[in-house]
Amino acid sequence: MAFLLKNNSISSHLRSSSQKMEGGALAQPRRGFHVELGSREKDLLAENDALRRFKSHKKGVRQLKRIGDVITAVVVAGCCYEIYARATMKKEA
Repeated sequence: MAFLLKNNSISSHLRSSSQKMEGGALAQPRRGFHVELGSREKDLLAENDALRRFKSHKKGVRQLKRIGDVITAVVVAGCCYEIYARATMKKEA
């Protein structure tokens, strides 16, 4: 924790945020005013059929992630069991 407080950028950020809070209701809001997007930004954010096949929101990707999570949990549980079994075997011997 002391290392984090010594870091100059973090401590200056904490000081500046505490000074902003002391300003009360007259302080400026953290977010600026809303600016409408230009035509280029709207084109970049629009749906693109050519890129649709690269999205990772498909059911197969979710299922693969879930299977990977299950396999990871099983491997971790197996490792923990092996460590426990070897530790108890050493105590008995």
